[in-house]
Amino acid sequence: MKERVAFLDAVHPVLQERLEQAEWRCDQWEHLTREKILEGALSSYSGVVVRARIQLDEDLMVSMPALKFIARSGAGLENIDLIGAKNRGIRVFNSPEGNADAVGEHALGQLLMLFHKLRLADQSVRDHLWERESHRGMEVSGKTVAIIGFGHMGRSFARKLLGLNCNVVAYDKYVRGFCGDENVLEWTMEQVWDQADVVSLHLPFTEETNQLVQRTWLERFKRPITLINTARGGLVNTSELLDALDSKHVRGAALDVLEFERNSLEGLSNRSAKLDRLLAHQQVVLSPHVAGWSVESYFKLSEVLADKILAWHASSASQD
Repeated sequence: MKERVAFLDAVHPVLQERLEQAEWRCDQWEHLTREKILEGALSSYSGVVVRARIQLDEDLMVSMPALKFIARSGAGLENIDLIGAKNRGIRVFNSPEGNADAVGEHALGQLLMLFHKLRLADQSVRDHLWERESHRGMEVSGKTVAIIGFGHMGRSFARKLLGLNCNVVAYDKYVRGFCGDENVLEWTMEQVWDQADVVSLHLPFTEETNQLVQRTWLERFKRPITLINTARGGLVNTSELLDALDSKHVRGAALDVLEFERNSLEGLSNRSAKLDRLLAHQQVVLSPHVAGWSVESYFKLSEVLADKILAWHASSASQD
């Protein structure tokens, strides 16, 4: 009997093509609701492919008794009950390798946009102004850039900073012994708070990292910092970041993700006073959760998943 895989979100077709070449049956269920899954619509499927539309919790897993694996196109796994999956023997795959280059480039682009006032300068010229002094930029060269979270995304950003003559350091609570990797120094958070000029977040969203960036955390920095967040919006308390921007404790912020995003990561949940205040701030650059959303990463995310799924399946078959 062929393995059956349900695609619950749109991904690059190379994943389906490669699974079908391995004689798997793939079905598109991009509009399947949670209610239908609970009613047993996927009870015979051995695999599901998701992005962020559906929360794969214990109840959904119970309704999929044949499920062997979950493939998440992308890096974040907060929409999957990992403990429940482990307890049921369900493998979980993600593909941070697929969009790490895109995230690193995007973070660098936003940093340069802030330091050299590119968004404001562009708008000024479009408004028929030629104000050179007010758009005098600042160089990344000589600055200390601290990367918080040294996984695939953090390492990619470190590589992109090569050649800019800045001091690249990294802190990761759960990883040690990487000093020298990607030409970075391994620092403690105390060193980051004391010496960082730029702080870039590359962390998963968990109970531990929820609202990590808030008033007391920001106040520990000895210098005005520029904050970059291409990870998850919930890492940052927007109101307290804005207060730090107004007090000049934070020099600028580049945010690809916002705490106002829907759980699906598609769109904003509401238009609040906090959001309006953020949109109006001149020292903030924003993008709609697209740091990892490049033409190339769209393909690579699926290619990486295909490699992992097929390698796992071959290994499992050889052990039977």
